Amino acid sequence: MLKEFKNFIMTGNVLDLAVAVLLAGAVGLVVNGFVKMIMMPIIGHFAGGMSFEDLKIILSEAQLAADGSVAVAENAIQYGAWINTIINLIIVGFVLFMIVKAYNKSKAPVEEAPAAPAGPSQEELLAEIRDVLKAKN
Repeated sequence: MLKEFKNFIMTGNVLDLAVAVLLAGAVGLVVNGFVKMIMMPIIGHFAGGMSFEDLKIILSEAQLAADGSVAVAENAIQYGAWINTIINLIIVGFVLFMIVKAYNKSKAPVEEAPAAPAGPSQEELLAEIRDVLKAKN
């Protein structure tokens, strides 16, 4: 059973899948950092200096205890963080599109085998047989 498991794990498909999952996670981290640290500050600058991360609709304010600590946390719809996630999704989709496009372009086109030379037609074969029979008689 252990040998079967080892053979299963060492097959190409499982290893390819493992590499793909790890690379996807790394690409996701890179793109998420790009969106958060580069894109969103630029978009926020052109949107009047606001940070999308701070955009929210407060449903209930936070309640403070007597000592100044938060007794009940604020309840809010954080639509700004959701906008960041949508922008992140669009950029990840675009990056994956570019990777797949580059991969498809790098694959060598499969050349078709040259067509076999056309043989004699049925009429030509029948004519040859006729001529051979005539020559024998």
